[in-house]
Amino acid sequence: MTTFVPTSEEDPVLPVVRFTADLSWADAGPEVAEPQVTSLCMEAQECMVMGRWLDLASLMLTSAELVFPKVSDKDLECIFTVICNLASKLENPDDELEMAKLISTKISQQPNDKPAMRLKILFNLYNLLEGPDSRFFVYMQALNLALNGKVIDHIVPSFKKIDSFLKEWNIGVKDQRNLFLTIANVLKENKSSGKDSFKFLTKYLETFSGEDSYVIGEAKEEAVRAVIEFVKAPDTFRCDLLDMPAVGQLEKDAKYALVYQLLKIFLTQRLDAYLEFQAANSTLMKSYGLVHEDCITKMRLMSLVDLGSYESGQIPYALIKDTLRINDDEVELWIVKAITAKLIDCKMDQMNQVVIVSRCTERIFGQHQWHSLRLKLATWRGNVASLISTIQANKAVEEGSQAMQGMAIR
Repeated sequence: MTTFVPTSEEDPVLPVVRFTADLSWADAGPEVAEPQVTSLCMEAQECMVMGRWLDLASLMLTSAELVFPKVSDKDLECIFTVICNLASKLENPDDELEMAKLISTKISQQPNDKPAMRLKILFNLYNLLEGPDSRFFVYMQALNLALNGKVIDHIVPSFKKIDSFLKEWNIGVKDQRNLFLTIANVLKENKSSGKDSFKFLTKYLETFSGEDSYVIGEAKEEAVRAVIEFVKAPDTFRCDLLDMPAVGQLEKDAKYALVYQLLKIFLTQRLDAYLEFQAANSTLMKSYGLVHEDCITKMRLMSLVDLGSYESGQIPYALIKDTLRINDDEVELWIVKAITAKLIDCKMDQMNQVVIVSRCTERIFGQHQWHSLRLKLATWRGNVASLISTIQANKAVEEGSQAMQGMAIR
C-alpha cells in the first residue's frame, strides 16, 4: 500500500481527503466510488475556501475513522497529523475547544482498536493546541482512552507533571475532582502503582471542604475506598484521612460507620483494639478483601511507632512484647522491621532491655503533634539562646583578658 507523506509544496488536506475517500469506497467499485470521492473532495475544497474548519475536520474524521483498521500506523499518524493541524487555523479559543472536542471524542470512541496509536494521536493534538481549556479536555480524553483501551503505561509518566499542568490549565474544583479521581482509577489498574493511586484518591477527597452534605455525599464510596486502600497498603503508615470532611461523614453513616472505626483504630490505637474489632467484624473485613494476618503485621508496626511517640524516647522490651503480643525472642526482629520501614530511628540497649528512640513517624499530624512540635521548637530556641549567651560571655572574658595583657606590657 502506498504511504501518504505530507509535503510542503502543497496543502496536504486535499490529498488526505482523496486518500481516505478512495480507501473508504474501494469495495464499491469504480462506478460508485469515483463520484463519491469527487464529491467529498469538492466539499472539502469548499470548506477550505469558506474557512469552515470545523466542518472540514468533521468530514475528514468520518473517512479517517472508516480506514483506521485498514492502514498502517505510519499512514494513520500522517492522516491525523493533517487533521489535528486544522486546530492551528482557529484563532478563537472557543472554536479551538470545539475542534479539540470534535477530534478527541472521535478518536476515543473505539478505545480497543489500536489504542496506543489513538493515544499518540491525542498527545499530538494536545501539543498543537494553545488554549488551556482545550488542552485539559484532550488530556481527560486521553486518560479515559488509556483506561478503557488498557494502555495505562503510555500515560502514567505524564502524572509527574500534574502540578505544572494544573497551573497551566487553571481549572475549577469540579474539574480537579474529575481529574484526580480519573488518575486514581487509571493507577488502580496498574498493580505497581497502588501508592500513587492512593495519593491521587486522597487529592480527590481533599477537594471536598465546606460544601453541603449532599455534595460531600458524592464522595462517600471513594472515601470508603481510600480507607480500605490505606489499611491494605503494606508500606503506607501515615495519612490525613481523619481530617477530611469526605471521610468524616462515614462516622455516622449506618452502612459505613465500621469502616470509619477501622480507620480510627489504624491511625490512633494499638493492636489490641484491632484484634477486638476483627473478632466482632470478621465478615466485614473479608467483604473488603482485608487479610487478617496482613492487618496484624501493619498494626504491630504502627503500635510500635505509637509506643515511640508516647514513651519518652525509651521503650522497655517487655512493653513491646506485651503491646505487639509477641514472644521475647521476636522483640528485636520487630524493631528491625520498623527501622527497615523507616518508621523509627533508634538504638537497642540489650543490656538494659530498652529501645532508645531518636525519631519516629507520626501516623497522623493533629493537635497533639502540633503541640509536641511547638514544645520542641521552644526547647531548641532556648538551647540556641543559651548557646549564644555562653559564646558572648566567653568572648567578653577573652576580650577582657587581652586588654589586661596589653596594659601589663605597657
